[in-house]
Order: sequence, then C-alpha cells, then structure tokens
Amino acid sequence: MSQSIFDIAPFIPSDKALETSVLPDLAMSLTQKSARLSGQLTDKTVSTLEAYMRVINSYYSNLIEGNATQPHEIREAQNGVYSEDPAKRDLQEESLGHMAVQEWLQNQSLDLGQIFSPDFIQQVHRQFYLNIPESLWDIKNSQGEIVGRVIPGQWRDQKVVVGSHVSPAAEVIPALMQQYCETYQSDRFKGDRRLIAIMAAHHRFAWIHPFLDGNGRVGRLITDAALKAAGLDSYGVWCLSRGLAHKSSQYKKMLALADRPRQGDYDGRGQLTEKGLLSFCGYMLETAIDQVDYMNGLLKLPDLRRRIEGYINARNDHRVASMDEALKPIAGLILHTAFIYGEISRAQAIELCAMPERSARRLLSQLKAEGLLSETSSKSPLRWEIPEHAEPWYFPELAPQV
Repeated sequence: MSQSIFDIAPFIPSDKALETSVLPDLAMSLTQKSARLSGQLTDKTVSTLEAYMRVINSYYSNLIEGNATQPHEIREAQNGVYSEDPAKRDLQEESLGHMAVQEWLQNQSLDLGQIFSPDFIQQVHRQFYLNIPESLWDIKNSQGEIVGRVIPGQWRDQKVVVGSHVSPAAEVIPALMQQYCETYQSDRFKGDRRLIAIMAAHHRFAWIHPFLDGNGRVGRLITDAALKAAGLDSYGVWCLSRGLAHKSSQYKKMLALADRPRQGDYDGRGQLTEKGLLSFCGYMLETAIDQVDYMNGLLKLPDLRRRIEGYINARNDHRVASMDEALKPIAGLILHTAFIYGEISRAQAIELCAMPERSARRLLSQLKAEGLLSETSSKSPLRWEIPEHAEPWYFPELAPQV
C-alpha cells in the first residue's frame, strides 16, 4: 500500500542525471521556440487561434481515450447539430465538455501554486464531468457490466489496475494527492527544471490515478494549464495532445516505462526508475517542441498568405464544398492583413479593396456572411476567423479532413 509521497520518487530526475542528459537543452529550446511563436502574433490573433485550437485539442485528447469524434462532428455539435445515434451524440457532448473546461482554464490567470492544489485538480475533474452526459459517468468492465460510477470532483473510492500497474489504494489518495501538490507547486524548480518537473508531474499524476475515471484527460488539461503558467505564452496556439495522439501507443508505452520500479543501483535513488522518468520527460519535451515547430511553420506570414490565396483560388475553381460564390482575389490581402493584426478596421479594409466603396462593402459583407471575418457590432473592427470551409487550406494536416 502506497502511503508516502516517496513512493513516487524521484519527483524529477536528479541533477546528476540531468547534467548528462539532453533534457535541460530541450526545456530551453521549448521556451525559446514558444516565445518566438507568441512574439509574432497579436493578442487578438492568439485569441482566435486558441478558440479554434480548442476543437483540435479536444479531438486529440479524447482520441487518446478512444473517442474518435471527428473535428467536423464537434463543430456540428457546437452549432446544435447532433448525431441521431445516442452513443455518438454522447461523445459529441463529451468533446464539447472538454472544450468548455479548456476555455474555463484559459480565461483564468493561473500560477503553478493554484494549479497544483488538490481543490483545483478536483475542480477541473468536476467541471469536466458536469459538462458531459451522465451516461458517461458509469464505469463498465470488458463484459459491459457497470462496476462503478464517477462522482465529479471526488477522489476514487475503489481499487484500480491500469495495464500491469496497480494504482495506490483508495484510502491513501487524499493524503498522497496533498503531498503530490506540495511537491510540484513548490518554488524549488527553477529555470529549465520547471518544465522538466511539469512533465514529470504528468506521469506521477497518471501513476497515482486519483479519480475513478477521466485521469487521462484531466491530467492533460492540468499539464496544459501548467505549461501556460510556466511561461509558455503561446500554449493554446499549439497543443501537446496533438503530438501525443499521433503516436498514442508510444505515449502509453513511455508512461508504462516510467511506471517501473528502480532497476538496480545505477537507476537513481527513488522507488521508481529514474531512467524511465528521464525517457518520459524527454519524450514529452520533444513532442512539445515538434508541435511548436509545426505551428511556427504554419503561421509564417509569407506561407500563410500563399495558403489564403490558395483557398481563394480553390473557391473560384469550385473546389470548396458548399461554397459556390466566387471571391475577388483582393480578399486575400484583406484576410492576411486581418490575420497579422487580429482584426482590421472597416476603413482600412475598404481602402485595401482599391475599388468603389459600394463594391468594397459588398465584398466585406460576403466575407462576414461566410465566416471569414466577424464583427461584434455594425461599427466594430472586423476580426480574422477560421471557418470550417477554409480550414483545409489555411491549416493543412492540422486535423483529419472529411
């Protein structure tokens, strides 16, 4: 029976182990690349991208858990269009619930002390489950029999086995999670150690498995919030779950590798394997870097301008499903300018059109009607948007297309 926080030691790899590993360099590289991405985007563009990426993050995080609801099905649910199949409808609602928690987290200014607290972690779990159908609260065995029921926000009260890993007994979870939070919210982890500690905490949370169900998604949501709180301001424009889902078998393999007990005298001084934890943290940092690099590439201004123009060409060649009306080529300049600044004034947009004002206003009305620009009032600036019909051209391969 696990009764002490030392049962999940080491909390992060030792300084000696880190000195001969690539982890500090990976953490520094992630910080620099994330800063470069955030530095090229305005706050309003970031806000638009974060709203868009909530669908992507929800899709991939739920995919890891076996919910394969496609992004277009999630967007249909956002618009109130649900599958007639009750099971598929429930999974659409699960995806929307996941997105609601993402938005709730992104709208708060959190620090690591707030995130790594038992009350907050329970609150994240509660928010998630209260936003999904109650039919998904039941826990079923391989025969389809109900063997338990999740209580939103409450630690589990029964034994759990995940693969070959027997999680700690239910009665020690409250004390163990208190110790877990005290360990990872402390200010002892500075500089590159802070990001390494967040990745280590991700595994240790999974190892404890504090809830009866939902640990994977809640753990990733907590890690999302922690990376943002640790100073990766562009987090939300990119998401870790996309990289983890692309090779979910590898993600689960690395989690299991770090589950192992210490492997002899040259494997650290804790109860669990230090080598396994090193490998896991390295895998997580490399996955994060890969996702930042991917979004940095997608959002380079010249490349995005070409893809916007490619979308307009596709419109005019009738290659965009359900979009029959042609777009004037000058729309590319307007949309690209709106992306750069996050929004564009009506006067500037009319000037960029370089056509009679009536024709310019007609084009802007078309862009608004088609969701390529949005407004909050008849006099507000026009905000850059990512409608579903433009997504395959704006952001190819970011998510599977129909």
